[in-house]
Amino acid sequence: MVYKNLPNNRDNHVCCAAQMFLSEGDGVVFRGANGPWKTGKYEYHLNADAAKELLETVIEAYRDLHSEPPKELFIHGQASFNDEEWQAFCQAAPKGTNVVGVRIRPTGGDAKLFRAGDYPVIRGTALSLDEKNAYLWTSGYVPQLDTYIGPETPNPLMVTILRSKRHKPEMRTVLADIMGLTKINYNSCNFNDGLPVTVRFAKMVGDILVMGSAREGGPQPFKYYI
Repeated sequence: MVYKNLPNNRDNHVCCAAQMFLSEGDGVVFRGANGPWKTGKYEYHLNADAAKELLETVIEAYRDLHSEPPKELFIHGQASFNDEEWQAFCQAAPKGTNVVGVRIRPTGGDAKLFRAGDYPVIRGTALSLDEKNAYLWTSGYVPQLDTYIGPETPNPLMVTILRSKRHKPEMRTVLADIMGLTKINYNSCNFNDGLPVTVRFAKMVGDILVMGSAREGGPQPFKYYI
């Protein structure tokens, strides 16, 4: 999920957008409701109706593709989820669908790892703090390339499993998914991105979705934004 300020909006409303990424590589872009979702400098929260409508739209699009709802749905974002919107997400999901909220945020050097040798920490290194929180180095030395693509000691992402509807997934599974998602940005010729495509590409799609020509319409294939 991503939030973008609406240009020239007198009420300072923002647009909430979401993308659905599937394991087979397909994806769908959704535009949620506009509203006063900004509640702090770095915090955004939907009301119950908007949250429920957005997730119902996502699940319906998945059902159209696979004839059944997903067994598990991970919501990646850079904001947290309050009780109102999380309860709405859980109500919108079918009984058999587990919903998991994951926050992914870059860090500014508050955690560093160093290793002996000429290169920094190996890409994919993780430091688990507890069952909910971990640092993940999505950039770093790549043994297959025998080099590090970067100008300085890499900073990790801070990954937090915020909430889950039913069982909570293992942190190792969440981190492995994020690592895989750093390698499918089709708009880039880089070996990998520091941010997963669910965050990096969502920001760019959000810029498009707040344009006047994109204010209406239903779900659109991911390929339209490549």
